[in-house]
Amino acid sequence: MPARDALAARYGAAHIPPTGPWSPVLDALLAHRSVRAYRPDPLPEGTLETLVAAAQSAATSSNLQTWSVVAVTDPARKARLAAVAGGQKHIGQCPLFLVWIADLSRTTRLAEAEGRTLEGLPYLETFLVAALDAALAAQNAVVAAESLGLSTVYIGALRNDARAVAAELALPPGAMGVFGLCVGHADPAPPAEVKPRLPQPAILHRERYGSSGEEALRAAYDSELGRFSARHEMSAYRWTDRVLARLGRVAALNGRDGLKDALRALGFPLR
Repeated sequence: MPARDALAARYGAAHIPPTGPWSPVLDALLAHRSVRAYRPDPLPEGTLETLVAAAQSAATSSNLQTWSVVAVTDPARKARLAAVAGGQKHIGQCPLFLVWIADLSRTTRLAEAEGRTLEGLPYLETFLVAALDAALAAQNAVVAAESLGLSTVYIGALRNDARAVAAELALPPGAMGVFGLCVGHADPAPPAEVKPRLPQPAILHRERYGSSGEEALRAAYDSELGRFSARHEMSAYRWTDRVLARLGRVAALNGRDGLKDALRALGFPLR
C-alpha cells in the first residue's frame, strides 16, 4: 500500500500528515485492525514460541522482565475467561488466547531464594513497571503476529474481575492478568477496516503541550468516525459521545472501579 493511502486510511483524506521515510514495517503497522471474528484453523507449529520470542525482544525496564504470559487454548477455559470479559465471543473463536501478566511474583521468589528484602517491590512504581513491560511485550507480539498474516484484538475486559482471572489461571500472589489478546486467522466475512484515529495535531505537541484548535479537530474526527461506523452498519456515533459514555458513569467501568482493592488482594500493596 502506498504511504499516502495508508495514512489516508488511518486519518481520513482531510488530515493526511506529511509523508516521511517509509518501509514495509510501516505498511504493516498502519494496516493494523482489531479483528473480532476468527476461523477455527489451528496456528502453524511453533507460532506461540515465535510470538513469545518477539515479545521478549521488546524493551523492559532495567531488564527486570517483570511480565509473563499464559497461553490458553482449552475451549472451556476460554469460555470462562470470555464470561469475565462480558461474553466476547471472539475469545472462544480464536485458536490462541494470550493473557499478559504483570508479574512481580518471580521477582519475589528470586529475593526469597537470595535471602533478601526488596524494599522497592510494594510501591506503585514497581507495579506500573510490570504493567508497562507486559504492554510493550504484547505489542511486539501483535506486530509479529500480523507480519505472519495473523490477526489480533486486545481484551482489556479481563480487568472486569482480576481475581477471577487470577483464580482461573492459578496466578501466584504478585501476578495479575492486565489484558488478553486473541490471535488467529481472521474470518473474512465480517468487515474489519482500519479505524481512523484523531488527527495528528490533536495529539502531537512540539516542545510544549498546547490545546489550541482542539475543538475543531475533535469535531472533524467525530465526523470521520461517524462515517466509519455507518460503513460497518454500527450505530453512527461520535468519538465525543463514546468517551462520555465510557467514562461518564462508574457503572460503565464494569467492575473495574474495584481494581485497586483487587490488586491489593492479589499481592500488590501499591504504596
